[in-house]
Amino acid sequence: MTHVVVVGGGQAGASVVAKLRAEGFSGDITLICAEKVPPYQRPPLSKAYLLGEMAEERLYLRPADFYQEHNITLRLDTRVVDIDSAAHAVVLSGEERLHYDELVLTVGAFPRTLPAAVGGMLDGLYLVRDLADADAMAPAFQKDRRVLIIGGGYIGLEAAAVASKLGLKVTLVEMADRILQRVAAPETSDYFRALHQSHGVDIREGVGLDRLLGDDHVTGAVLTDGSIVQLDFAVVGVGITPATILAESAGVEVDNGITTDEYGRTSDPHIWAAGDCASLLYRGTRLRLESVGNAIDQAETVALNIMGREQVYTPKPWFWSDQYDCKLQIAGLNHGYTDVHIRKGDAEGVQSHWYYKGEELIAVDAMNDPRNYMVGKRLIEAGKSPAAALITDPATDMKALLKA
Repeated sequence: MTHVVVVGGGQAGASVVAKLRAEGFSGDITLICAEKVPPYQRPPLSKAYLLGEMAEERLYLRPADFYQEHNITLRLDTRVVDIDSAAHAVVLSGEERLHYDELVLTVGAFPRTLPAAVGGMLDGLYLVRDLADADAMAPAFQKDRRVLIIGGGYIGLEAAAVASKLGLKVTLVEMADRILQRVAAPETSDYFRALHQSHGVDIREGVGLDRLLGDDHVTGAVLTDGSIVQLDFAVVGVGITPATILAESAGVEVDNGITTDEYGRTSDPHIWAAGDCASLLYRGTRLRLESVGNAIDQAETVALNIMGREQVYTPKPWFWSDQYDCKLQIAGLNHGYTDVHIRKGDAEGVQSHWYYKGEELIAVDAMNDPRNYMVGKRLIEAGKSPAAALITDPATDMKALLKA
């Protein structure tokens, strides 16, 4: 009987095992999770969960008894330390070996940390990646405390929004010229800068961290412009690195993540990968898609292909971020854009930014504008590119563009 072993208890891992059973796979399934809790949602960790608006059980992707009911062996608090690909076995901590016929790596990524030379070993310095991180930092989020957010990407901005809503005094530093520089156009950066500043967040762009101050616990920070910020704790949000160590130990090809083909298969025909750890081809470019949607869709495709379906995975990139009362929804990838066109909504704060590469529509950022987000998403998936003048014209019936 075929034994499928899945390593990694995030969204992708949970999706693989659920899809296998839903499609009638009758072999053995083992899901190995490094954490002590069943697979859970990660996006709410820096938003609703940190705000205290979501209980831990609501984070779980499936009820705890789902795995037993579907004959899925769930190994919690268990780490895979090596892969013996020649013997088709994973090596667990304690030297236990577990045989597999098909192995799926859904090991995600890990947050980049600060080097010890700048104070990265001090207490009061937090990361935002897993449940333990969120639980560790939650007690620090108390009214009138001073927090430094290091990094102006989505994780940093979400943490800043939570801190501001809870009444903390927030300073955010971004070493690049502007927040969101790596992922969004200046127009989107401008929108979120104004949003955060309206809530009292002190945003400093083009300014990095020189070093943290404090003997054992962080008490302040010296920035690269020479200014000093007094603080009670700090949150680091400076990006993630794909977890490729296990793949490398198995001799699997790695290129900005675990290299996969259009079926989700790695360079080893019996090892697959999905989610944040996997690099894939999208429109001729190899990249990773760090999103819930990709984790689910790619993982389910892998499950089907383990069963011999030979289904090609076609990514449909979409992302979101919640900050204060603003929901940002993103469709497509803006890589290589040449122009951005703004469509204003009927209410304050409602607008969408449409990215064009020449005359081709490639992405949309929608702020509190779900209708135009859906229109943009469907246009991109259909390969349709309306004239930019139609997008910016308030008289345009956006839904009619789908029929053009």
